[in-house]
Amino acid sequence: MSRIEVEQHWSRPNGMLPNSRFPLLVHRNGIPGGGADAVQARFRGNGWLNNWRYPGVYTYPHFHSTTHECLGVATGWMEVELFGKGGLRMRVNAGDVIVMPAGVSHSMVGQSDDVLMVGGYPDGRDWDNMQEEHLTEELRRAAAKRIMMLPIPPRDPVTGESMIEWIEAPSTVEADLNDFRDGLDAL
Repeated sequence: MSRIEVEQHWSRPNGMLPNSRFPLLVHRNGIPGGGADAVQARFRGNGWLNNWRYPGVYTYPHFHSTTHECLGVATGWMEVELFGKGGLRMRVNAGDVIVMPAGVSHSMVGQSDDVLMVGGYPDGRDWDNMQEEHLTEELRRAAAKRIMMLPIPPRDPVTGESMIEWIEAPSTVEADLNDFRDGLDAL
């Protein structure tokens, strides 16, 4: 089996976008060769359920406030824009998996004709579809509070091991997010 390379990409709150104190993880060649059945089986075996198959992801920036998400490239390739408009652009290929913390904005900005993605959520949580352009201050605060209350998933969707990158992530205090956190209660 090929070595799994794990990238970590960090974000911070950005305008109306909460993003996350946890790093976005990318498992390059995490499921060698990809394949929809193989990707879905790995996710399900590691407790990431409520799976779907779709030709990419939404082409508008959105985030989830009710769950974390994993995105596996079954076939082809996809380019995503992360952390908001003008944010990090990344290409993922068949076999790559993105583990997306709740609150991280993402959208598909390019793809191959044969792209097929498989998604999943820890313990099969239901997802919502939050879009920055539709957020009011009240909705933003409520979404950020939901995100901060989510537990760290028990297992990584690719390795099945503890999510050590999230367990060892800085607390909101250590990440200098106390003002952001405290500001969620002020009205």
